[in-house]
Order: sequence, then C-alpha cells, then structure tokens
Amino acid sequence: MDTKNFKVNTENSTIDWIGRKVTGTHNGTIGIKDGNFTFGEGKPVSGKFIIDTRAIKILDIEDTETNTQFANHLASDDFFNSEQFPEAYFEITHAEPGDENLYYAKGDLTIKGITHPIDTSLHIVKTENVAVLDTKIVVDRTKFNIKFRSSNFFTNLGDTLIYNNFDLNIHFVAEAY
Repeated sequence: MDTKNFKVNTENSTIDWIGRKVTGTHNGTIGIKDGNFTFGEGKPVSGKFIIDTRAIKILDIEDTETNTQFANHLASDDFFNSEQFPEAYFEITHAEPGDENLYYAKGDLTIKGITHPIDTSLHIVKTENVAVLDTKIVVDRTKFNIKFRSSNFFTNLGDTLIYNNFDLNIHFVAEAY
C-alpha cells in the first residue's frame, strides 16, 4: 500500500468560528496547534488535529476593552475553560471517497475533555507534496458542557439567548513528510 503522511502547516491554515445569538452573530478565529493526516492508496485513512483553545480571537468587536472581556469570557468555564482544557481535538476515524475530491468522514470531536462522534464532508485536494483540506463542522456546544445562556438549560433568556450550534470553518494546508 502506498501511504503518504501530511503535516498541517499551522501558519498557512485557519479555523474560523461563527457563533449566533438572538441579537446577531460573533465571529473570529481559533488557533491550530498541530495536525496530520495519512493517505493510503490515495484515500485519507486517518488524521488528528489539535486546536488551541487559548488562541481564540474575536474579529467582529473592534473596541479593545470589550474584545478582551469577550475573549476572557470565551476562555472561562462558561465556555471553553481554556486553562483546564487548553486543547480540543478532532480525529478522523473513517473516511469514504465521494465525487470531486469529497470524502465522507466520521470522527471524534473532543472539547473540554468530552468526546462525541461527528459526521462531516471533507474536501481534499492533494498533489504529490501538498494537501488542502476544507470542511465545515457544526458543533452543538451543549454536548460539550458549554451551557451558558442555552435555552436547553435556562428559561426567560429573552434577547440574551445564545444558540446552541456554532460553526467551525476549517482550512488546512498540509505538507508531505
């Protein structure tokens, strides 16, 4: 079997997040600590990606003080508890090839030490030495004990309600090694 390993170039890769609430949205980026995936016979067979929860940035709030307060709140136990859980993980457990560089993947997402299976589509364009992986993962934060202002756990939130799902738009550029 012809197996090729790829390591994520963290400088050229991005994870963008979007969170929604009744009164609008917030968006930003989150850091990538490390990642790699392996192709066997041209198909992805495995991969693991480490997300740095201490590197969450908010892009839609320009006021420095407000931005810092929000970033600190996201790092608190109300959300990611970044001090205790500085890393989150996504591990591909199975992938089936589809059409046009698409792969249907199953994986495990771990946030705050809690792991849940997820299904997603991976778009992977691979050359001999570089592979570009794009995917969107919709995360139900309540499955990972992120309950702050969730209607699943609190009532009478009115316009302070934060929707349970947030999006991770992932763009990894990886190099063969």
